[in-house]
Amino acid sequence: MLDPKIIEDIPLFEPLDAEQRQRVLHSARILRLNRGQALFARGAPARHFYLVLEGSIKLYLLSPEGEEKVVEVMHPGQTFAEAVMFMEQEAYPVNASALTDLRLAAFSNAVFVQLLRESPELALRLLGTLSRRLHALLNQIDELALHDATRRLVAYLLTLPRNAEDRIDLDLPKQVIAARLAMKPETLSRTLAALRERQLLAVEGDRILLLDLESLHGLLAQR
Repeated sequence: MLDPKIIEDIPLFEPLDAEQRQRVLHSARILRLNRGQALFARGAPARHFYLVLEGSIKLYLLSPEGEEKVVEVMHPGQTFAEAVMFMEQEAYPVNASALTDLRLAAFSNAVFVQLLRESPELALRLLGTLSRRLHALLNQIDELALHDATRRLVAYLLTLPRNAEDRIDLDLPKQVIAARLAMKPETLSRTLAALRERQLLAVEGDRILLLDLESLHGLLAQR
């Protein structure tokens, strides 16, 4: 069985009591995917939702012309595909494939839905949890819509882990980062170049050194 500590800080499991958590954990199985391997395709029957344990995975759509649009990139500690449990059509609305070697936990939708049917109180508690998450996502959409490319990029960089020298090691391809920030790859390159020319950061391949944190935070405060 999956270690209970893994789900302690996951919002989706927050409303569950000890017995309910045990039932969900017993339904879980560990999956391992290699980089580039597909987890599911759009339209496939949705029987599980997932928790990323190691690595990262992209959720994406394909246009009729075959152009890929990244909807979201999921990292360790994040769940995804849980909303399908509450949809009339129980099919995945996006594609999912591993960006890196990946380890994740797959949970049974049927088990989780049965818990909700047995406990209206749990359903109400979960509704509150999902409402808070929706509010956070709406704020993120608002940020993407209202902030220019520079501030979107700076805000993203400031959320990434960095070492004592303020160096960031990017763990995602730049084209994926660009899609995540709703900009074209060439826009991302130009924005990085502009910040480099202002001596706010330095770029060395997949490493970014933040040279002036005060000025970078100042960019976010500008209106």
